[in-house]
Amino acid sequence: MPKILVVDDEPALVTLLEYNLKKQGFTVLTASDGNSALETINNEQPDLVLLDVMLPGKSGVEVTSELRMNKNRVPVILVTALDDDVDKILGLEIGADDYITKPFNPREVIARIRSVMRRYDMGHEQDKASNAANILKLKHLIIDFDKMVVLKDGQVVKLTPKEYELLAYMSERKGRVLDRETILHGVWGFEFAGPDTRMVDMHLSHLREKIEENPKEPQIITTVRGFGYRFETPTIVLEDQ
Repeated sequence: MPKILVVDDEPALVTLLEYNLKKQGFTVLTASDGNSALETINNEQPDLVLLDVMLPGKSGVEVTSELRMNKNRVPVILVTALDDDVDKILGLEIGADDYITKPFNPREVIARIRSVMRRYDMGHEQDKASNAANILKLKHLIIDFDKMVVLKDGQVVKLTPKEYELLAYMSERKGRVLDRETILHGVWGFEFAGPDTRMVDMHLSHLREKIEENPKEPQIITTVRGFGYRFETPTIVLEDQ
């Protein structure tokens, strides 16, 4: 069950929120000041923090700022007084995900919590998918598409621009058999075949010399006799950061 940390120095309000959140199936943690809130977040790793702005010790804005400075992306909903527009704006600028004003209906709080958690979950999955899609890791080779860097056994592989384009083109079509004309058109943009397809063989030969453990017995880009070439997939792992 999702864990919600309620941080407020008004015991009656904490009790009200705790009761209603538990009825909705949430696990509830509580804290009454900014310092204990930070300690609870670090120790318990809640799924969301419902954080009052006016707290003893560190304010809710200070707590949020410290979390974001430490790269902690736990969702935060600030609770402010009705006329504290400055706190609302500042809180959102430093990384709060939403705010709610007092007095409030507990049902509204629960709706806001669910909405923020949905947004956070969607964003987190998109980040994971993006990271995974941008790095390919093989047995001895890593291709980082964002940085346009290729590592072999931890060492940077020096590729020409065309060799990198060719590697990227092949890896993005991993598992498919590509004939020379298709590769030529995809990497060089040529719409005709003929003798120019020898460029594909030449560049792939140079590329294999740089990325394969044994270029004479390639395991990454293999030849499919009579058809073309294939970027092999069995050892590929999508990197999850």
